Amino acid sequence: MHRLPRFLLLSLIAVLPVLGITIGTGSANASPAGGHNAAQAAAIARAAIKGLSIGQHDTDQRTGVTSQVAGLTQVQSTNWSGYADTGSSFSKVTATWKEPSATGCGSTTSLAAFWVGIDGYSSSSVEQDGTLIECYLGTVYQFSWWEMYPTNSIQTVGGSVAAGDTISASVVRSGTSYTLAVTDSTHPANSFSTRQTCSSCANSSAEWIAEAPSGSAGVYPLTDFGTWTASSATVTEGSTTGVISSFTDDEITMIDSSSHVKAQPSALNAGGNGFSVAWERAS
Repeated sequence: MHRLPRFLLLSLIAVLPVLGITIGTGSANASPAGGHNAAQAAAIARAAIKGLSIGQHDTDQRTGVTSQVAGLTQVQSTNWSGYADTGSSFSKVTATWKEPSATGCGSTTSLAAFWVGIDGYSSSSVEQDGTLIECYLGTVYQFSWWEMYPTNSIQTVGGSVAAGDTISASVVRSGTSYTLAVTDSTHPANSFSTRQTCSSCANSSAEWIAEAPSGSAGVYPLTDFGTWTASSATVTEGSTTGVISSFTDDEITMIDSSSHVKAQPSALNAGGNGFSVAWERAS
């Protein structure tokens, strides 16, 4: 379990009134009487997110190949579950989903990120965005965010994402310019579009992923999100636009250090543009 140092917690709490920080949460656990404390906890949680790693991997994400069936490679990962297309010159990836809910939040910090992106599967460059569930001190916080190589600093945008929100996410590349966008149709304040540049990004993969983010102490426990379902997925490689199954794709199962399944993806749907990931265990 990763905790912020006590001196940092106290410092953040002390400066909140001065900075005028108020951050909404998607939690049903915060009461009006505890609103001030909830805002402080949310600010601390948001600061802690800055130190996470989502989609960042210096080496190949695959820890093992379990089978190859009809052109589909089934692989294992210690913190990813979902699908990745591999190739070259990827320029667009999209998907939509209903934001999952978190259950069983206790005193242990746990996280679950849901995102689409280009790169990160077999390269160290990452261009990704999506949503994040954080269980922090017994309360649920949900954010929209984006992350861009080479700074790889997670930028949280909206803090009022809630279970059931309709989310659309995309990363679109034009040359060395990347437009990262998330739309929360239910709570529009969480929506954003940002343009970033990268001249050394690999553009060698496209992904649709449920992830257990990492911190300085390693991979966090995976928040129990029940099921995450990605749909209406599209991808462009070179001059060809299609769906997940249109390209060379890997099905990724998240496992723990003992090879127990933490999150299991389903097979692709009949249209090849959607699937579900089922939570199995925290760690």
